[in-house]
Amino acid sequence: QVQLVESGGGLVQPGGSLRLSCAASGSIVSINTMGWYRQAPGKQRELVAVILSGGSTRYASSVKGRFTISRDNAKNTVYLQMNSLKSDDTAVYYCNAGVLDGSLYAGHYWGQGTQVTVSS
Repeated sequence: QVQLVESGGGLVQPGGSLRLSCAASGSIVSINTMGWYRQAPGKQRELVAVILSGGSTRYASSVKGRFTISRDNAKNTVYLQMNSLKSDDTAVYYCNAGVLDGSLYAGHYWGQGTQVTVSS
């Protein structure tokens, strides 16, 4: 069994910053892709940023230049540094990871989500 636990969400004023963390634990052999998605009220879940095990990254155009994704492979943890936050960034942010577990099952796992609210 693999668990993803997010932290770091909260309330921030426009123009502010937040850093999200997501730690994977359990029976893990390896983790390939790690990423962040978000879902605003009444909208579909969308990709925010993704990072491969080798460090390659991809961002949604709406966050490029403001958000930075990184990972610590030794800690099985992915981070999302969010700067210059806007009200449109308000959403529940979900962590996702592509994991090969101890039974050699390869699957994608989701965290429980963390709320980010950008408001004055």
